[in-house]
Amino acid sequence: MFSMTGFGKGEFREGGIELSVEIKTVNNRYLDVAVRGPKIFAFYEDHIRAAVREKLSRGHAEIYVSCLDKRETAKSLYVDAAAAQGWCDAAVRLKALFPSVPDDFTLTALMKCGDVVRQEEAQGADEALLAALDRALAQALDRLGEMRAREGARLAEDMLSRMDTIEKLALSVKERAPLVAQNYRARLEERVREALSGVDFDEARLLTEVAVFADKSNIDEELTRLFSHIAQFRAICKEERVGRKLDFLVQEFNREANTICSKSNDLAVTNAGLALKNEIEKVREQVQNVE
Repeated sequence: MFSMTGFGKGEFREGGIELSVEIKTVNNRYLDVAVRGPKIFAFYEDHIRAAVREKLSRGHAEIYVSCLDKRETAKSLYVDAAAAQGWCDAAVRLKALFPSVPDDFTLTALMKCGDVVRQEEAQGADEALLAALDRALAQALDRLGEMRAREGARLAEDMLSRMDTIEKLALSVKERAPLVAQNYRARLEERVREALSGVDFDEARLLTEVAVFADKSNIDEELTRLFSHIAQFRAICKEERVGRKLDFLVQEFNREANTICSKSNDLAVTNAGLALKNEIEKVREQVQNVE
């Protein structure tokens, strides 16, 4: 079992390249990957997302890439001819307006004018940078996986302990359920006797009323399904990618608990049903953190 929350960092420092990748993940119903980094890796974002998808199936992942290239490589300069022409035309006009001002406009001065000569941005990362990115990304994903696995183990432990509590509550309801009809019959018979003041009454009619009540308040099916859900929950927790399965199963837990409460005409069963709903809600909150 894996938690959807985690953090991992990978670094590469070799041959003048200093590159780091940080991955932060939080809860999300589906997998959503956002990549932020230098423009030189813009064309490599799909590869980054594909690598993340191989490791994650749910959650929102934010990937931060930072890179410092200290290698001695030739720099490419770009000359903007239109900008240079504009500066030259402006110099000629100024000379005409102020002929007495000494003219020191030279090619060196033109090169210093804004936007005339600038360093070209790299079109993309070279093989060395891409290899460094792959290594740092793989390291960050491994560390993220380790953290998510540790957190997932703690989530599983907490949810399974709550499952034990749910099972105990369900057993208490199962023990109490057969007494509900008996208590109802005793109360009904007592009220009838008080109302009739010693007059004989139809025993068969009383039994019919009790039978109808017992049928309406019967929760055997709900308890059977609830115990089945508990067994399924424990089995699913042994798998890795279980978030969607548990999310669906918890909805079934809630359905059974709601039905038990709605059918109950007994204070003890109602209290146990409400306690069941409380524990199930706590499990549901934890399931939202599971991948």
